[in-house]
Amino acid sequence: MEVEMKKAIEKNKQAYHKFLEQGTTKVKNNILKTIAKKIIDKQKKLMLANEKDLEKGHENNLSNAFLDRLTLDKKGILAMSQACLEIAGIKDPVGKISDMNVMEDGFKVGRMNTPIGLILIIYEARPNVTVEAAALCLKAGNGVILKGGSDAYNSNMALEKIIKQSLIENNVDENLVYCVENVSRKAVDELLVMDELIDLVIPRGGEGLIRNVAKKSRIPILKHYKGVCHVYVNEFADFDMARKIIINAKVQRPGVCNSLETLLVDKKIAGDFLKNCLKDLEAEKVKIIGCKKTCAIYKNIEKAKEEDWYTEYLDLILSVKIVKNIDDAIFHINKYGSMHTDAIITKDINLAEKFLKKVDSSSVMVNASTRLADGGVYGLGSEIGIATDKIHARGPMGIEELTTKKWIVYGNGHLRK
Repeated sequence: MEVEMKKAIEKNKQAYHKFLEQGTTKVKNNILKTIAKKIIDKQKKLMLANEKDLEKGHENNLSNAFLDRLTLDKKGILAMSQACLEIAGIKDPVGKISDMNVMEDGFKVGRMNTPIGLILIIYEARPNVTVEAAALCLKAGNGVILKGGSDAYNSNMALEKIIKQSLIENNVDENLVYCVENVSRKAVDELLVMDELIDLVIPRGGEGLIRNVAKKSRIPILKHYKGVCHVYVNEFADFDMARKIIINAKVQRPGVCNSLETLLVDKKIAGDFLKNCLKDLEAEKVKIIGCKKTCAIYKNIEKAKEEDWYTEYLDLILSVKIVKNIDDAIFHINKYGSMHTDAIITKDINLAEKFLKKVDSSSVMVNASTRLADGGVYGLGSEIGIATDKIHARGPMGIEELTTKKWIVYGNGHLRK
C-alpha cells in the first residue's frame, strides 16, 4: 500500500513542478470555471454517489448532525460550484511583490509570493471540502493531496473525477490533484512521514483527529485544536448590544469553532446584567453552567467545574464566570482559551485597546460577535481553515496563506564588499 501511494504522490509532485510554469492566472481560473460548470452538469451523478454514502451512514447509525455534513443536495452542489467561481474571481497572490526597498548601494530587495508546494488536506466526512480545498490550493499554484473520511468515499471519488477531467481539458496534468482512495487510518500515518514529498499538512476536523496528526507528522502543520471562544462584558458595556452579541455568538450556529463557549462578566455589573441575559439565553434553549457567584445570582443552574472552562461544547451549553476586572478576564482567557477568537463588549476605547493588545488569540474583537471570525467575512474569499499557531499563518486562512515568500534582488553588477 505504501509503495503504491508513494508512487502516486511522486507523480503528484512532478505535476506540481510542471504547474509552476504552466499555472498562469488565466489557466488557473479556467480550471476553476470548468470545475464549477461540471459540478452543475454532473449533479445527478454526484447525488447518486452521495446517496450511497448516506445509506451506509444510516446503516452505521451516524448522528443527524454528521449526516447533515455528509449530505450533497442541490443547494450544496450549487454552493460548491459558486465557491469555485468566487475563488476564480479572487486576485492571484502568486508573483505579488511586497516590501521592495532600495538599498544604500542602489540594488533593490523585496519579497515575492510563491506557492508552498504539495499540500496534504486531511478532513472528515465533508464532501464540499474536497472541492473547496482543491480550488484554493490550485489558485495558489499548489499541488494537493486530499485525504477525506471513509464515510464520504463515493462522494469524494465522484468529485475527484470532475476535478481531474477539468485539469485534462485545460491541458494540465491530472496528477496535480490526488484523492487518496485508501480510507484506512494507517494510510494517514504513512502520509504523515512523507516529508521529502509533502510540504504542508492542513487537518480539518475534530480535536482528536488534529491531535493525532500533530503527534505523528514529520511535515509542518497549520492547525487549530478547538475553539474555546470568550465574550467579556466590561462594566462600561452597552447592555442591549452585549445581549444581542452573546445570543448571536452562542445560538446562531453552536456547532462551529467560532461560537461562544464561555461568557465573562465584570462583577460591577453582574447582578444587573446576568438576570436578563441568562433569561434570554435559556429562552433560546441554552443550558447555563455558572461559577459560584453566578449560581448565587441566577438560581437552578449547574455549578461549573474546572474542566468546563477548557471545554468546547459545540452545543447549546454556555459556561458563565463573574470576573473582578479586565485583568482578571484577560488572565482567564489566556489560561483557559484556545487562542481562537475572543471579544470584549465595552464603550471604553482605552480598555478595548488594552484587551486587543493583551489577549493572545488569533482573532480579538471589540463589540462584535465571535461568529465573525471567518475568511469570507474577513474578505479573504473562501478559507482553507483557521490556524491558532503563531508560525506562517494565524487566524482564518485564505489563498494568500497558501503561499510563502521568497526574497528577490535586482542588481546592476553589484558585488559584496
